[in-house]
Amino acid sequence: MSDHPAVTAVADYLRELQNRLTRALETSDGAARFQEDAWQRPTTAAALAGGGLTRVLHEGAVFERAGINFSHVIGQRLPPSATAQRPELAGRDFEALGVSLVVHPRNPYVPTSHANFRFFLAGRHAAEPVWWFGGGFDLTPYYGFEDDCVHWHRTAQTACAPFGPEVHARYRRWCDDYFFLKHRNEARGIGGLFFDDLNQWGFERCFAFLRSVGDHYEPAYLPIVERRCALPYGEREREFQLYRRGRYVEFNLVQDRGTLFGLQSGGRTESILMSLPPRVRWEYDWHPEPGSPEARLYDYFLQPRDWLAADRIGD
Repeated sequence: MSDHPAVTAVADYLRELQNRLTRALETSDGAARFQEDAWQRPTTAAALAGGGLTRVLHEGAVFERAGINFSHVIGQRLPPSATAQRPELAGRDFEALGVSLVVHPRNPYVPTSHANFRFFLAGRHAAEPVWWFGGGFDLTPYYGFEDDCVHWHRTAQTACAPFGPEVHARYRRWCDDYFFLKHRNEARGIGGLFFDDLNQWGFERCFAFLRSVGDHYEPAYLPIVERRCALPYGEREREFQLYRRGRYVEFNLVQDRGTLFGLQSGGRTESILMSLPPRVRWEYDWHPEPGSPEARLYDYFLQPRDWLAADRIGD
């Protein structure tokens, strides 16, 4: 690309976004605060420098666990997860920055949510280094509500609107495809936005798009939390939540490119695996009772659909 990326500007935005989301989630929880852990990457043959700031909230009133991680690392050689789609970059040194966020609420009627915003630079000292942005956000309900789904996708559409009428549809489909558990043949949740390898618009416009998606996560998610966090629930709903969290763990450990990149590049394991829920369960060959609210998650909410169609609005 002809325009040289402003790495410092990206890092400044990502740190500010981490701070902003930290304040927003603490306010929403109303009780717990994030534990902060600054770390430095040890120098090895594959790693040159870098570090990050991990923040984790434990056992809050609303959030059972929430994690927001900022990292900025420099490496000698891109790991396989970063070059699988771009084999021509194999062997290049790299610089990678990102903010990742996962929220596991206590109430089963509040969805789990995930967001990630990242920037890569390969061939840092080349005359024209290769760079790209990636990220997005997705929602994983346990008990679905149509107006929550509509609000989530409408906010995602608003984030994309200034960048062209086709952008939202493209990245919504990519999210559906990416967050699909191939070994289960089922969606992880109701999707949202996912983009990667984004550099075709030039640096300034691509960076503006990353900021727009990052800035729309809070208004997409927190109104849903506020609507659902006080709904009464019992042991049945809690057990189903823990069962479905197992799908979240399976995806992160088996398929997620971000998790694989962190582990393959010698990243800090505690920060990489902060996305995992504190409690989870598996059952052998379990199936929901037909016609139950649990079955409706599978039969309706996890099926591909256009949540922004007019006839989908309302509970």
